[in-house]
Amino acid sequence: MTDGPIPLSAPLAGAPLPLRTGVNAARPTDQGIDEARRAAEEFETVFLGEMLGPMFESLDTDGLGGGGMGEQIFRPMLVERYAEAISRSGGVGIADSIVRELIRMQEMQVMPEESDDGAAR
Repeated sequence: MTDGPIPLSAPLAGAPLPLRTGVNAARPTDQGIDEARRAAEEFETVFLGEMLGPMFESLDTDGLGGGGMGEQIFRPMLVERYAEAISRSGGVGIADSIVRELIRMQEMQVMPEESDDGAAR
């Protein structure tokens, strides 16, 4: 017996939480997983755009862009396209983490019990 809290080892710290199994465990459908994937990728794209925006605001505008009103108008569009390209090429892992968490949360939800005739109670 120890006197203090038991430290989590690295393998245990990353272990998945136990899921409910059996008849009442909610299981994601292929369509649900696809919808979650699309939403997660869209979120990652928006997030990347928000992170890239300030980086481009601090750049000098002398040279190719030349500054001015045109660059102020089109720079956010360029940043958005960069974010989309990064996300399409695999992103930074945010979408994968979100999808895993959404699936885990859905699996933890208990579906209503069914009666003998197949109707939900």
